Amino acid sequence: MGGFAALKQREFTYYLGSRFLSSIAAQMLIVAVGWQVFHLTGRVIDLGLIGLSQFLPFLCLSLFAGHVADQHDRGLIVRACMAVSLLSTLLLLAFAAQGLKSTLPIFGVLGLLGIGRAFLAPAAQSFVPNLVPTSALGNAVALSSTSFQVATIAGPSLGGLIYAVGESSSGVNGGAVWVYGASALLFLASLIMMWRVKRRPSGGVRSAVSWGAVLEGLRFVWRRKTVLGAISLDLFAVLFGGATALLPAFTQNVLHAGPEVFGYLRAAPGVGAGLCALWLAFRPINHRIGVWMFSGVGVFGVATLVFGLTRHFWVALIALMLLGAGDMVSVFIRQLLVQLETPDVIRGRVSAVNSVFIGASNELGEFESGFTAAWLGLVPAIVVGGVVTLLVTGLWAWGLFPGLRRLQTFDQLKEGHANET
Repeated sequence: MGGFAALKQREFTYYLGSRFLSSIAAQMLIVAVGWQVFHLTGRVIDLGLIGLSQFLPFLCLSLFAGHVADQHDRGLIVRACMAVSLLSTLLLLAFAAQGLKSTLPIFGVLGLLGIGRAFLAPAAQSFVPNLVPTSALGNAVALSSTSFQVATIAGPSLGGLIYAVGESSSGVNGGAVWVYGASALLFLASLIMMWRVKRRPSGGVRSAVSWGAVLEGLRFVWRRKTVLGAISLDLFAVLFGGATALLPAFTQNVLHAGPEVFGYLRAAPGVGAGLCALWLAFRPINHRIGVWMFSGVGVFGVATLVFGLTRHFWVALIALMLLGAGDMVSVFIRQLLVQLETPDVIRGRVSAVNSVFIGASNELGEFESGFTAAWLGLVPAIVVGGVVTLLVTGLWAWGLFPGLRRLQTFDQLKEGHANET
């Protein structure tokens, strides 16, 4: 049972199940929104606006949301955000059922989802250490990552299948109606499971909202060089190594294949990350953690290079699986570093900063990849991204944060804190 130690905690099991269902629902919903919006307008730029309409509220509210997570019951915040997701899905369901012809209401609902996501991310990330003992935290992180990766694989596939069946059975709007209906049921089930988790009032001292309090997470990250190095490494590595954003063009122009091959390639990073996360649940990394983290990012960069240079489907597929596995190693160690280094009273604000870095790397990485591909060409853009990722990894490991590279165990963090006092 070593690989499932965290599941001995009943409330964590309910929480994990709730988050798994909501993640599948969210993935299904985004698939349906993409198909519906493109059907309504036929403009590729509107697909970009789907992500932007969710990211802007997230970016603007995340730091404040982190402060809220440190002041109030994090479980209650998670429930409220799930309720917002359920309400948003029901609104999309109503729009689709009425045969809506405009995308503006859809983007408005996506903005509401972005607000919920802004408050959900820091509360959810900082809530897990409240549900399991410290000895089981690594296992909890690995299981959470595994469930999320499974959701990212199953959600889009399930959403696409339901959309196709609904469209063939109920007409042009039927696909969206069916997917939104299924997503709403999953969000409802997720909310019910979350209510089984007991309320846990914040242990921090209530304080008035101020810029000083809101920015405390940023100040803490700046002071803790291990945390700063870990989350900034992820930001710049993923920012320049966003090969997955170019998968549709790569599939068509390089592999000369169709949408079924694109589906396999799109799922490959999730498969690699999911298998790696499952392995980490049974064999967590406890020694030479700095080297492991930088090695994971290095594998990510090398896999990006191989992917960009190949013309063979199977090589590209394996490269993308290794890309996902390398990224998961880095994510596993980074999440543990952030949680173990951060006092519980400001864990929400630090998790908010981490969420902003991750969100910025993913969203800006997609923009950077598209811009570079338009400037240099598709394959050169992917290759340059892999090279820059490796350069960033080397600079962080031997130039800017050598102490992070030399970090041997997570216990060194506790020893460092003891020495400070």
